[in-house]
Amino acid sequence: MNILTQRDAPTSSRVASRLVARVLVGVIVLAGTALSAQASSRSDRASSSVLQFAQAPGASPTAIFPYDDCLHTSTNNIQLFQQLMYRPLYWFGKGSSAALQPALSLALAPKVSRGDRVFTISLKGWRFSNGQVVNAASARFYLNLYRADPYSNCAYNPGFAIPDQLSAVRAAGTTLTLTFSSPQSPSAVLDNYLSQITPLPLTWSRVASGPAPACANGPYGAKSTDAACLLVRSYLATLGTQTSTFTGSFWQSGVDGPWTLTGFTSSGSATFSANPKYSGPDRPRVSTLREVAYSSAASELTDLQHHVLSVGYVEPSLIPTHASSATGARANSPSLATHYALDSITPWGFNDAILNFSSANPNAVLLKQLYIRQALQKGIDQPTLIQGVFNGFAVPSTNPLPPSIPASIAASVANPYPFNLNDAQALLKAHGWALNATTWTCQRPGTSANECGLGIAANRPLTLNVVWASGSATTDAMMRAEVAAWTQIGFQVTVTIDTPNNAMTDCHDAATGDLCYLGGGWSYAPFNFPSGEQLFSSQGVANFGSFSDPTMNTMITQSLVATGSLSAYAKYAAIELPVLFEPNATSLYEIAKNLRGVGGAVLSPVGTFTPEFWSN
Repeated sequence: MNILTQRDAPTSSRVASRLVARVLVGVIVLAGTALSAQASSRSDRASSSVLQFAQAPGASPTAIFPYDDCLHTSTNNIQLFQQLMYRPLYWFGKGSSAALQPALSLALAPKVSRGDRVFTISLKGWRFSNGQVVNAASARFYLNLYRADPYSNCAYNPGFAIPDQLSAVRAAGTTLTLTFSSPQSPSAVLDNYLSQITPLPLTWSRVASGPAPACANGPYGAKSTDAACLLVRSYLATLGTQTSTFTGSFWQSGVDGPWTLTGFTSSGSATFSANPKYSGPDRPRVSTLREVAYSSAASELTDLQHHVLSVGYVEPSLIPTHASSATGARANSPSLATHYALDSITPWGFNDAILNFSSANPNAVLLKQLYIRQALQKGIDQPTLIQGVFNGFAVPSTNPLPPSIPASIAASVANPYPFNLNDAQALLKAHGWALNATTWTCQRPGTSANECGLGIAANRPLTLNVVWASGSATTDAMMRAEVAAWTQIGFQVTVTIDTPNNAMTDCHDAATGDLCYLGGGWSYAPFNFPSGEQLFSSQGVANFGSFSDPTMNTMITQSLVATGSLSAYAKYAAIELPVLFEPNATSLYEIAKNLRGVGGAVLSPVGTFTPEFWSN
């Protein structure tokens, strides 16, 4: 249902895979947890009941090794699969909250010292299924793999925090000490980097021929450690995509979470049992969790209608427009209301259409003009789209921060460009564009404030190539409404509708892609601190749209140091429009009425999934 994001040569595949997740994040709904007081108490025995949970169509798990390259960075692999078995150092998200959950984390809150350069982490001493303590050495093992080949990890942000600014790692018992070469924002390091470190059992430090302890036990940053870890990562990454090994003793020996995998079918359905060796809090309340694979949304809906599923997703078009009652209650689909309760959550992210600023794109000279981006943004009628296309199940996006962000992270940002077609057309006229027969063309070439702008020749037409991902009636309706508005403003719009994977390629094709909409926007998970280094920084590697702005780079960097703030960055992005902001869809799901302990959210806003709290 979602995925991650990054970009360029080694990165363009990285970006692409997280962007695929963007396609799914707003369309498909799955699970997370808001807990009742009854559900939050510890239960030492699982009941004999079975929970049936719907996977998104075609989104079955494909990788079990909890160290993901960009081909395998997705919610179906990470939050809905790996993290049930292998816990990260720090757990974020529960119910409608995206916040850190100390009780569900493997470690106590880090202690920061020496001018925000040293982070000392005390692990709680949980155990893997093979009996080894989840200790500092098991966290260093992950960091050694990361240091050996950063580009092998889809979380990598060149130049930032871990591993590029991590100068030393010390592992002593259950105490892990990380030393950085420069001051860091404690929030950014915790939310974006420590949250992704997954301790690994030392027995996994091996290659095909046998153990390779020099990777797990070697000093961080040593050439010998790096050399050993390159071989270990290659072996584990290959083994970790062989689905026939998923339920075997090797992968299950490293489980430290509440669930162990006991079945995996050729179609991708996964069966989990309560882990009898789980040493953390809140053991599963049921004996079995079954994630059911589907090839289509229609077959999943049929199973919902026949009450096969405990939790499933549903398209907004099936739900009556929600303006229902004075209390804000939402009416469910009549065909599902007798057995299921409707619930929803807005993902921790925002929705956007990506602009192609690449020098290979002839129309980049148009997109680099702020007034043209402003005119396009003013052609997006978010309030009308939310009601008429999303049936009310969406919130506006006007900047890159998630909705309802706490004031402690950033101040709210006003919408600088509300819908107004007359204002949009006035912007074009004020910058030297005029109607010539049936086409708007540049009549005042040049770089003055009232001229068309750098690189725009006289009589150049105002053209726009729009690409969007097929497969969603909601996306089609939204984009057709926007194309109609941009045409009314004066743009000559060419449309390409393609598969999600091809749409990402089209957006880098100078012949087809100026503006690309992939269907779901950006999810920050597992980068829980909503900073912009992956989105809009052009330091180190290009971002997906090849946006480059020195002021933006500086603001992003400043937001990631100890005294930084996201407020200035978010306001600047709202004004400068490195992307166009779109309505951010609310994820909808159906919860069986006999299912207890869910109460408000299946997946948390950051996509984390905790079915151990459920019972029926």
